[in-house]
Amino acid sequence: MYSISGRVRYSEVDASLRLTVTGMMNYLQDCSTFQSEDLDLGVASLNRRCRAWWLSTWQIVVERWPVLGEEIVVSTWPYAFKGIYGYRNFTIRDRLGDYLVKADSVWFFFDTAAGRPVRPAEDDIHGYELSGEERLEMAPMARHILVPSEYETAEPITVARHHIDTNHHVNNAQYVEIARELLPENFQIRELRAEYKKAAVLGDRMFPHIHKEDGAYTIALTDADGEIFAVVWMRQT
Repeated sequence: MYSISGRVRYSEVDASLRLTVTGMMNYLQDCSTFQSEDLDLGVASLNRRCRAWWLSTWQIVVERWPVLGEEIVVSTWPYAFKGIYGYRNFTIRDRLGDYLVKADSVWFFFDTAAGRPVRPAEDDIHGYELSGEERLEMAPMARHILVPSEYETAEPITVARHHIDTNHHVNNAQYVEIARELLPENFQIRELRAEYKKAAVLGDRMFPHIHKEDGAYTIALTDADGEIFAVVWMRQT
């Protein structure tokens, strides 16, 4: 297990003084990024070899939203590598060790020069220890998020510079933030899933398709032809 400690900053909370969805997801991806950097398997190392780990899916359950000034510990560990995929859990705990957030994620290894997924070599994963930490117990999740055929639409969003990360496409947390902006004002997320299908880049337009059912929202962000960039499912209770 790899962990970092932090304290929820004013710049990371919303009007209710709770950590924002984007802030929470940034803590998770920062934790795994720091682990890779400390193992010399980080961004610069991957770039030199024209490789990248790209996110395929998130499953995140919020037990309680951290609040302004709260001390937190963010932890992560990979629990399997199979073919092109890597599987990684995350947690956020309070100072007493109680769970605030649990997350599961699936990543795939990508050859940025060839433009295709590849199986990681032993040197690409040798620093990640799989022993000692088991997979988190979380509700079973279907492999793909069902995209309903009936939906409402919203104004398209144009990808701006602040959406882009080091891979030169929209960061995974930004898709979720875009989808979250389409929810009712007082909708408090307790569980979310995200599936990433096509990388959006600077200047792309994303067209939201919004479906509500049983208190949950499914939001597909597509291009003008209906091809999906990402699908985000969010539940309140």
